[in-house]
Amino acid sequence: MAHFRPQLLLILDEMKQINSTDQKKSEKPFLTLVDLLSYRSQTQTDSLAYLFLKDGESESDELTYGQLYKQAQQIAVHLQSLKFNYPRALLLYNSGLEFISAFFGCLCAGVIAIPVYFSTRRRKIDIIQNILCDAQTKLILTTESLLVDLQKLFEQMEELTNVEWVTTDNLENSLSSAWQKPSISGDSLAFYQYTSGSTNMPKGVMVSHANILHNEKIIQQAFNQDEKTIVLGWLPHYHDMGLIGNILQPFYIGRPCILMSPLHFLQQPFRWLKAISRYRATCSGGPNFAYDLCVQKITPAEREELDLSSWKVAFTGAEIIRAETLINFEKMFAPCGFNPSAFYPCYGMAETTLFVTGKKKNQSVIVKQITEEGLQQNQVITSDLRLKRTRTLVGCGITWLEEKILIVDPTSLLPCSPDCIGEIWVKGASVAQGYWNRIEQTQETFSAYLADNSDGPFLRTGDLGFFDDENLFITGRLKDILIIRGQNYYPNDLELTVERSIVGLSPNSGAAFDIEFRGKEQLVVIQEIERAFLKKLDFNEVVNKIRKEIMAEHGLKVYAVSLIKSGTIPKTSSGKIKRHVCKQAFLDYSLSVVYSWVDNLVAPV
Repeated sequence: MAHFRPQLLLILDEMKQINSTDQKKSEKPFLTLVDLLSYRSQTQTDSLAYLFLKDGESESDELTYGQLYKQAQQIAVHLQSLKFNYPRALLLYNSGLEFISAFFGCLCAGVIAIPVYFSTRRRKIDIIQNILCDAQTKLILTTESLLVDLQKLFEQMEELTNVEWVTTDNLENSLSSAWQKPSISGDSLAFYQYTSGSTNMPKGVMVSHANILHNEKIIQQAFNQDEKTIVLGWLPHYHDMGLIGNILQPFYIGRPCILMSPLHFLQQPFRWLKAISRYRATCSGGPNFAYDLCVQKITPAEREELDLSSWKVAFTGAEIIRAETLINFEKMFAPCGFNPSAFYPCYGMAETTLFVTGKKKNQSVIVKQITEEGLQQNQVITSDLRLKRTRTLVGCGITWLEEKILIVDPTSLLPCSPDCIGEIWVKGASVAQGYWNRIEQTQETFSAYLADNSDGPFLRTGDLGFFDDENLFITGRLKDILIIRGQNYYPNDLELTVERSIVGLSPNSGAAFDIEFRGKEQLVVIQEIERAFLKKLDFNEVVNKIRKEIMAEHGLKVYAVSLIKSGTIPKTSSGKIKRHVCKQAFLDYSLSVVYSWVDNLVAPV
């Protein structure tokens, strides 16, 4: 469909000429996303809102703001006729613009949207089933093409036989004229963001319109988004970074967004950077592993085709950010015009809508070396790279607007001294409304108060870190810390050591955790083997190398190692390792093991 490209260029030229008066007008406060959508449809009716690349390359579908508003109204009219019975709706969609129309359709109907990952795999269907039951709704929105497959899957589940299905891509155009604006405010809930977390029990984070608009304002200021911004993304639409960062941020600032599916990025990471080059995107990003994939998979010949000089904000978050990853990416793609100052490490979570901290404008990435000995004692002890047991941390930036962040001792609930590591507590208008239908967990997580002066309420993030010169550094996850012989060990450090121990181990695909055996905490390691190396590696040698490196780097004895098939380790939608699920699978003997070693016993499978 060749008309998309010249149309996009015309729209971008038009948008670049927006004067400062129009910009100030567009920044007027809106109470809801529905109000903002109405404003966009009136002032930018024919401006491109979204463009989708169906295979990561070919332009297949587009939406202007006027079209988006009309489609949202059509869907809303139908949903409003069902709202009495269904105040909440699951959204089951493949990657594409149909999801965006359905999401805004829910908003325009006053129905709470619940984005969910679509898959026909048994394990994913179980997750969908759990979310559907937890959300206490039987209304599912999807497309006509997916409906038949979904109905077949769900008819096997007795408790889900009475589901109300709505296909949103075949509604009558005339429905939009019957739309009635819902009675909603900034405090009204817009959607539930179900956390993928480290357990199988989903929790729905309740996000209001005010939460979203506040967080989008923070992102706009932190990223320095303006009338020249072009957002491009591949992140899943059901994940907070994909929805809030990729889909709603360009909508918030009235700029175009180019999208592709996560699958097409994973198949060929070159598609991501090629699209940035082609559309002169200024803002795009993803978790740490995405930059690693580009370094590993993009060939010299492909790099010759890239011009990344337009890329101003290369955000990275959602998992531990590795300085080595940023360095390797810079070395490989600087000849393609990539400016290392574009790297934008940031920190956030679903419970804060998305964004919490990010680096200052025009600031270089800040790194800090601290000793592993200090980490074991929750102390910030600076070091240099000459010491063997040193960890390099990447700064995740500063706070924005009126946010307040404290580093707190998770036991005493008192603020930590500047040289101590503690739990990160957050207060601000972006903090969500709690977990749906989970009163005790909401109270525990969203209503924390300091023990000395009762300051609060704060959100307890469960993440550990410290501030240095206003910059937040993340050290790990509170619940994931291993305590062996009274010392703290961070699993991501151990996993990185394992990954680097020998060629043939899949990157970002290992888990380290402790189990109790004979009254002592013991270290267990799980690690994927790359498919191409399954028949090439001596597994006994691999285990010995892992044990040797863990002892040398961390002074720990390994109790057990499980080498597993590629692509089988449990991960969240953003690529984080589900360590608690890994631990349970190890204890249940349900891992896809190709080779096991326990203490001095080798047990090939």
